[in-house]
Amino acid sequence: MALDPELLEILVCPKCQGQVVLVHDETGLKCQQCHLVYPIKDDIPVMLVDEATIESSDTE
Repeated sequence: MALDPELLEILVCPKCQGQVVLVHDETGLKCQQCHLVYPIKDDIPVMLVDEATIESSDTE
């Protein structure tokens, strides 16, 4: 099940308030400003900074 597009429109990075986008394999949401990737577990985005990983900007 994919995330609701309306939900994606309102979600922001809890660290910097930047826009998040779905990563190419749909396993997380990536902040376009600070490059943190928040995991999606059981179709629920886990928007906790402690759960996020860092993805470099050259892998977009």
